[in-house]
Amino acid sequence: MKCDKGTYIGQITSGIDVPSTLALKTISFINQNLPAWRDDPDRPKEQSEDKLNLQLCKFLDSRARRDFPMVRFDHEEYQTGIRRVDLSASPVEKAIFGAITYTIYDPILVIEGKRLPAPSTNREKEYVIGDVNKKNGGIERFKLGLHGFDLNIAVIVGYVQEKRLDHWYQKINEWILELADGTKKGSCVWNTDEVLKQLMQYRITRVSSCQSTHSRTGSKVSSEIKIHHLWIAMDTT
Repeated sequence: MKCDKGTYIGQITSGIDVPSTLALKTISFINQNLPAWRDDPDRPKEQSEDKLNLQLCKFLDSRARRDFPMVRFDHEEYQTGIRRVDLSASPVEKAIFGAITYTIYDPILVIEGKRLPAPSTNREKEYVIGDVNKKNGGIERFKLGLHGFDLNIAVIVGYVQEKRLDHWYQKINEWILELADGTKKGSCVWNTDEVLKQLMQYRITRVSSCQSTHSRTGSKVSSEIKIHHLWIAMDTT
């Protein structure tokens, strides 16, 4: 999604529908700034998922103060129990969206970061599912309502460190279809219509995006969640 920078400037006003307006503008802001973050000459080159998440959060929060001042970004937002999602975006001031009051403590978007490939072979499919006992898969945690349980939209940022962006689109869909047809067992029910849809690739900036919609449990707002997948090739060569 492309959004004119001028639409970012301003104050939050009542009557905005967060899922369809502010959350989507936040996703667009993140997507537009991924290449600038990766190519920032001041950014230390890191491989670790945790360090990349922290770097991205700092960069987005800094840029938002200038270009997107109605939102701030935080690192590691608590979710259900002791679980934490990697990043969150929250309003910079209290506001009413529809009939709901959002304070500075209420995220309007949560973001999970995942390395592609995963750092070890026993975690190969962690973008989708993780250990059965730990339930630490990227998409899996949203399906189980462990992350984003009170939101309708979420983001997974993919830090692509090997292979092409479209390789991971095909591979992740293979893993989802394995779960849907029972070839691979998981902690929740999967359907074939949960595959990633319509990969958009931007070859100059080496980023891509797609979306998926998933059934879920444990949510207090809806039985489905839409995930925006934003991927960036970390190798700048």
